[in-house]
Amino acid sequence: MTGTLYLIPVPLGPTAPQDSLPPNVLATVRPLSHFVVEQAKTARAFLKAVGTDKPLQELQMAELNEHTRADTLDHLLSPLRAGHDIGLLSEAGCPAVADPGADLVALAQKENIRVVPLIGPSSLLLALMASGLNGQRFAFQGYLPAKEIERSKTLRDLESESRKRVQTQIFIETPYRNRTMFDTILQACQPGTRLTVATDLSLPGEFVLTRTIQQWKKQTPPEIERRPTVFLLLA
Repeated sequence: MTGTLYLIPVPLGPTAPQDSLPPNVLATVRPLSHFVVEQAKTARAFLKAVGTDKPLQELQMAELNEHTRADTLDHLLSPLRAGHDIGLLSEAGCPAVADPGADLVALAQKENIRVVPLIGPSSLLLALMASGLNGQRFAFQGYLPAKEIERSKTLRDLESESRKRVQTQIFIETPYRNRTMFDTILQACQPGTRLTVATDLSLPGEFVLTRTIQQWKKQTPPEIERRPTVFLLLA
């Protein structure tokens, strides 16, 4: 019998897990002794706040992030093959969504290992819920190109696709480039396109506002630099 891979959501910011995770999720996490995490330091802080059945120093913790070599992924499944359950954590929000944990889930699925997603905060869905944009047809585009010319072209292509399909386009940016992304959107997109800026979702400083590009140009830019932000547009 193989173990189960539990996909454990993490709060979107510095809040207590009990404030954003249901009791049954916390109860599932506490007995686990094997984890695959993006960063061990922040994972330990999360697990300490949850309160594990075993001391933190006795937990088995392997890292999976952008520095992990593809040829080492298979080894991360070893505890599952030995019958142990594993908890997969990202740095914030839901694992395996815009997250390197997706590669581990793909391997688990390939080996018919049971994968169980647990309930918790998703910045993408929270942003879509609060946007007022099309929640029936939407697409998540991840990170857009970092270079200005390529980013502008991609935004125009996404806007065209949004108009054609009546589809909400959702994307994110590295927090320290949020303001640059915002400015590029205003320059690249048409005046009537609606843009939602959703920042610090589920946190005390939460900000969500939808305006047309023309309206955004007439008001003070939002304070989004170095704050986790989701962008959504609908042409």
